[in-house]
Formats: sequence, C-alpha cells, structure tokens
Amino acid sequence: MTAKIFAADSVRPVEEFEQDALRVADVIRERGVGLGDRVMLKAGNSASYVCVLYALMHVGASIVLVDQQEHMEETRRIALRTGVKVTFVDDETPIDQEADPIHLYELMVATANRPPVDRALSFDAWGELSDGLIMWTSGSTGSPKGVVKSGGKFLTNLRRNAHQVGHRPDDVLMPLLPFAHQYGLSMVLIAWLTRCSLVIAPYRRLDRALRMARDSGTTVIDATPSSYRSILSLVTRKPALRAHLAGTRMFCVGAAPLDAPLVESYVQEFGLPLLDSYGSTELNNIAFATLDNPVSCGRAMEGIALRIVDEDGRELAAGQPGEIEVDTPDALEGQIADDGSIVPAATGWQRTGDLGHLDADGNLYVLGRKFAVHRMGYTLYPELIERKVAAEGCPTRIVPLPDELRGSQLVFFVEDDEQRDAAYWRERLCALLPAFEQPNKVVVLEQFPLNRNGKPDKKQLTRMATE
Repeated sequence: MTAKIFAADSVRPVEEFEQDALRVADVIRERGVGLGDRVMLKAGNSASYVCVLYALMHVGASIVLVDQQEHMEETRRIALRTGVKVTFVDDETPIDQEADPIHLYELMVATANRPPVDRALSFDAWGELSDGLIMWTSGSTGSPKGVVKSGGKFLTNLRRNAHQVGHRPDDVLMPLLPFAHQYGLSMVLIAWLTRCSLVIAPYRRLDRALRMARDSGTTVIDATPSSYRSILSLVTRKPALRAHLAGTRMFCVGAAPLDAPLVESYVQEFGLPLLDSYGSTELNNIAFATLDNPVSCGRAMEGIALRIVDEDGRELAAGQPGEIEVDTPDALEGQIADDGSIVPAATGWQRTGDLGHLDADGNLYVLGRKFAVHRMGYTLYPELIERKVAAEGCPTRIVPLPDELRGSQLVFFVEDDEQRDAAYWRERLCALLPAFEQPNKVVVLEQFPLNRNGKPDKKQLTRMATE
C-alpha cells in the first residue's frame, strides 16, 4: 500500500509530497535560512504547513512553533525573545506586517517549476540541534513558557511512542488536533517515521473530518475528550455516520482528563475503548494505553520510569495516590530566558504537579493537577472531585474562589447539551458528595470553553465564576 497525505483539497503519495518539501527546503535556503537559524512557524493545519515543517527540519532550522490564534502582541514578544530570523505564516494568521513574514503560499508557488530533487528527505541535521524545537505551554495555569527541545530526543521519543502504541506502515492516521502543539505535532511526525498515511482533517469541523475518515480509510484517530464527545453526539444524531468509522482500529486520546462514562460509551457504540495517554510539553510523551493493555493511561514507554511520591518525596506503594514523578531521557533541554538564551533544565526525577497512582502492573492513573484548596477545615483537590462526579455521569469543572468564612467557595460548571437547569444538577451533585465538597453555585453550560490545545479553558471559567 502506498502511503499518502490526504488533505481537504488534495491527495498525494508521500514520495511526491516529500519532493515538494525538498524543493521548499531549497527555496528556504535561498531566502537565507540555514543550519541552526531560528525561525517561527505560525499557521493553521494544512498540507502546506506539513510540507514547510518538513522542509525546515530538512534544512536544520531551529523551529519556534506558535499557535495560529496567538495574539499579535504575544507573537511579537515571542519573536523578539527567541530572536527568530524569519516568520512563516498563512493567510489566516494574525501577524505584525513589520515582521515581513513569508507566506506558505509564496513558498509553494516558488517551487512550481523546479525539477525533481535527487536526494532523500532527512531530519538528521535537525536532530543534532539542542534547540531543534521551541514550543509554548498553553498557559492555562500561568504565563506561557518557551520549552526548548532537542530535535534528536524529540524523534527518539516518538519512536518509543509508535512502538508502544503499535503504529504500522499500513495505518492511516487522522489527528484531530492543532499541529502547533505537542500531541498534534507528535502524530504528524509519527506518520513520517512509520511511513504511513496521514489525514489532515478540519478538526473544528468534525462532520467533515468523519467524511474524510471514510474516504481515506482512516485506521487511527487521535483527539481530545471534547472532540470524542462531539463525535459521539454526531453519530447519535446521524447514525449513518457510524459507517464512516468502520475501518478505525484505534481511538487514541490525550491532552485532557478522560472520564469513564465516555470510555464506556465508545465500547458500546464502536466495540473499541478510548486509549488514554499521559505526557507534557516539557517531558514529551510518557505513557500509553494500548489495545492489549487498555488500562487507564497504560504503562510508561520503554526507557522511561514513573513513580508516585508523597509530600516528603517518599515513594508510595501501588494504589496509593500522590504526585507523579517522571525520569525520562527525552525531557526538555531547558526554557527560553528573556534574552533568548537557554536556561538548562534539571535532570533525573522530575516533579510534574500531577496527582495519580500506579496499579500493581505499573499502569498509570492520572487524577488531576496537584492543586489543593482549604474549605470548612478540609483539604480538597478540585480535580479529584471532578473525577468522582464525572464517573457518575456529571461532567464538571470546578473553580474555587476565596471565602473568608469557609476558606473557599466552589463554583461547579456542568457540561450538558440538554441544558437541564442548575437545580437538577445541584441535586445530583449533592447526592454524590459530602457536605464539604458540595457546590456553592452551579452553572450549566452546553459545552465547556476550550483553549487552543482542546483543554477546558480554566482562565475563561474563572472569569465566568467571578462575574
């Protein structure tokens, strides 16, 4: 089977696509970009995006990835801080024209009449760069940070990923994710490493994405829990869409907490579980559930170690909850300082700020962020409460607010596409929770607001809670 790149308006064999990337690489060199030069890539998912990404990696540029929706001022700040030489954009990208950006379309036009290139696409030079990739954390709990990654370590991590999950050359991968972030980028490059097909689908238009899944013969989908809820809703309303996913052998999920009822719904509807995962921008990909081990977030990949520790750093036994620590050779090199230099990261065991536990077989259960609030004499972890009620069919996000008398008030946001009133959900929640965990206020939303990475937007929920 010949691997292909499927886009909304084109289908190309991978070999032809890589020829385009090689020609774009020549144009990029002619524009003055060479080995080790820092460049910014800020554009939406498209075939051109992937082509230019491959070209930049072939040239050996240090690539600063910025979400297409990032504000102009923040983009300017990132460009100055990282010292980028050139910025590559598409027509939908908010950008300061003083940056003199190069449009992806310009590059594609410039390659139109060039002859085939007699060499293979290679990421070897990029792999030697300690700052091959600079990515920005979502900033959902603070200011975004520039995370510096070694090109070689990033690719090694993805090889571990593909091996554990079981990606194959005959797979057709469809990541319903932004490519400027860890999860989406991982799948784009796993397709290249595995030499399998890639579908570049409109992840915000899931009805169209399902049609592309049918037409391309998609076998593996990667998406956030919110996207999987929307897909399930689409299939429930329009049962004919169920057939569009008939060839899918794996539903993989990440980037946000996954609740048990959604997993069970997929088992009932499609006969397949949602395969959860764990990782971060800083530490790369860590653990994956698989078809032969579909347990929570699965086990750590080969060469990576996990442990759970208490407040004093003592390792805990299986089943005991505590903070997740990771020891991985694939971790970040450091963070970008204000002057563009790299502040080296610590090595060895890394604290993650996440709560979880391991079972006797080494499977990881992620319980939420290690963020405690004090209320009525109790220490509470809002994300553990969210997990508890989600398991009973109450998809909830909690925003704690300061309260002089109680210590904290808890505002519960409930996601309900039926828009049942707050009194209904308050009654259900209070039946599930002890008095010290019950809501002060319940707000019903048709859908949680999401940040650019597909996670519930805590900043926006906090603003809503204080209105």
